[in-house]
Amino acid sequence: MVKIIDMKEIVKIPEGVQVTIQGKTVQVKGSKGTVSKELSHPRVTLTLKDSTIEILCAGTAKRKEKALLGTYKALLRNMMKGVTQGYECKMKTVFSHFPIKTTVEGNHVLISNFLGERYPRKAEILENVKVEVKAESITITGIDKENVGQTAANIERATKVKNRDIRVFQDGCYIVKRG
Repeated sequence: MVKIIDMKEIVKIPEGVQVTIQGKTVQVKGSKGTVSKELSHPRVTLTLKDSTIEILCAGTAKRKEKALLGTYKALLRNMMKGVTQGYECKMKTVFSHFPIKTTVEGNHVLISNFLGERYPRKAEILENVKVEVKAESITITGIDKENVGQTAANIERATKVKNRDIRVFQDGCYIVKRG
């Protein structure tokens, strides 16, 4: 005898947030903007009921499906928080050997004079993300948590020290605070 267990998670929609679900695409609108993501899995369905979103796994829910329900719930909460409050990440430029100069040019952050290199290193800024540079501090803001975090990671990765002793050369751009 096979037990059929339906797993279900419920996410409440806060006031001032509009959610639309079309197929596998979820779009969340709020005061700061709009975020949309494609959440697709063959056994997981999303339905909109009143002021809640129901995440349902049909059939026998295995360990991976249970984990996926929690992931979807976290993604939806992050989207709702992003369109109402937004996300911010602060970075700090640290140098001891050569003064590093950071600038924003188009959709790239340019890191000049890193370890005395002639050509600037580039880090990509993802869409719907704003980067502000003031002296040695870099502030990254946006409504999509994944894009804000990935932009910070791109900047941090661009200043990775290569072919030198990292105990001596600790120069770079480092994440100081995530919000």
